[in-house]
Amino acid sequence: MACPLSATSFQGALASAASAEAAAEEVLNGAPTAYALCRPPGHHAGPERAGGFCLLNNSALAATVLRERFDKVAIIDVDLHHGNGTQDIFYHRSDVWTGSLHADPSDFYPFFWGGADEEGFDEGVGANVNLPLPVGSDGEVYLDALAVLVDHLQRYEPDAVVVALGLDAHKDDPLAGLTVETEAFIEVGKRLAALSLPMVIVQEGGYPTEHLSANLTAFMQGFMA
Repeated sequence: MACPLSATSFQGALASAASAEAAAEEVLNGAPTAYALCRPPGHHAGPERAGGFCLLNNSALAATVLRERFDKVAIIDVDLHHGNGTQDIFYHRSDVWTGSLHADPSDFYPFFWGGADEEGFDEGVGANVNLPLPVGSDGEVYLDALAVLVDHLQRYEPDAVVVALGLDAHKDDPLAGLTVETEAFIEVGKRLAALSLPMVIVQEGGYPTEHLSANLTAFMQGFMA
């Protein structure tokens, strides 16, 4: 029930995935950063599962394209929800690191994935990091968790990065999982830009509110600063 379909849904999902692929191709061709304004989002879509309004995993596709040139790619997911589909796709692999901060899935969608004890399997052990946050956490808690997640990412030493950019951690998002203020997204942008690595930014969550465009603007201001 979290992934309704209409006659044109898959057409939209293909177009969204093509946006992520095109952004990754831009980075392969020398652009330092590219932004894919993907709709529908993708990070809940796994190898054999749709969910959470996601049919195809745009961030995973971008990482796969980047792997054509870069030996190690990291996906850092800052969405309100755990990127369970992304985790599933790369859980057995060490060439793509996945990290996510999100509302604690014991109380929040996707419920069955996203625990701190999920660290990867077989070759992927240590290449998956989850930082669940108590539901209702504010921007200070969110940014503290981001600092920890970025530290894990840097220890992995990737050659390129995919940012799964969710804006639904905002305090007025209708799903009401976290209470982050718009200004915090400026700092998110600054910290991710400071990685100074080839980067694809893939738009994930963010539900219609009067603050949604301001949240994206704040992130971009911080990133470009």
